[in-house]
Amino acid sequence: MPKAGARLARGGIFLGAFLVPLLAHAALFDDDEARRQIVQLRNQVESRQKSIEERLSAIDARLAQMDSSGQNRAVDLAQLIDSLKQDVAKLRGQVEVLANQTETLERRQKDLYVDLDNRLRRLEQTQTQLQDKLSQGERSAASEKQAYEAALNQFKLGNYQLAITNFQNFMTSFASSELVPSAQYWIGNAHYAMRDYKSAIAAQQRVVKLWPENPKAPDALLNIASSQSELGQSSAARETLRALVKKYPSSSAAEQAKQRLIRK
Repeated sequence: MPKAGARLARGGIFLGAFLVPLLAHAALFDDDEARRQIVQLRNQVESRQKSIEERLSAIDARLAQMDSSGQNRAVDLAQLIDSLKQDVAKLRGQVEVLANQTETLERRQKDLYVDLDNRLRRLEQTQTQLQDKLSQGERSAASEKQAYEAALNQFKLGNYQLAITNFQNFMTSFASSELVPSAQYWIGNAHYAMRDYKSAIAAQQRVVKLWPENPKAPDALLNIASSQSELGQSSAARETLRALVKKYPSSSAAEQAKQRLIRK
């Protein structure tokens, strides 16, 4: 009997030694719920182990008290030992469950880390692409502004033909720019400055037709009327001025058109 009790005691020590590193490993997880479950199971294991140790102590005490007439006590002790064996089997089962839970949690957390790492990498790639696009957009905007201002400066310097060429190149290179209607308007003005009134009318009519809501459209109509007057088309010029006042009544160009109509 004492040998059986010693074996059970050593078995309890072995299980405890097995649990310590296992639980220490499980404690590395960041999953609060998982850690809670593991701690709860660990407490159950420790409670059962304590119960077994207490029962083993009771067996040792009864063995020390037994005499030759203690057959009934021997039966009681045998029953107690069977009960302890059952508890040890349950304890081993709990240890296996704990080991499986730890393995599952470790695998799940590794998968989580891998997924998180992949998402972070994709996010970094997306951020890099956005930064590249932003940089390209900034460079494009700077080039657009530079090209437009270069063409406008040629107009201001009186280099009208060069201004026309530069504005045309601008419209080709930056076809989606918001400055395209203005570029077309200045082409018409350059033709007017060179006294090519027919070309000026054609250029400004393009502004009115393609971009009627653009702020340059009223000025384009006013330039058309001026070109028509230079060509001796007084009736057509008055008609253009009236159309300007009617279509864009609140524009500054309409105010000038009203003054011209009064003079005429």
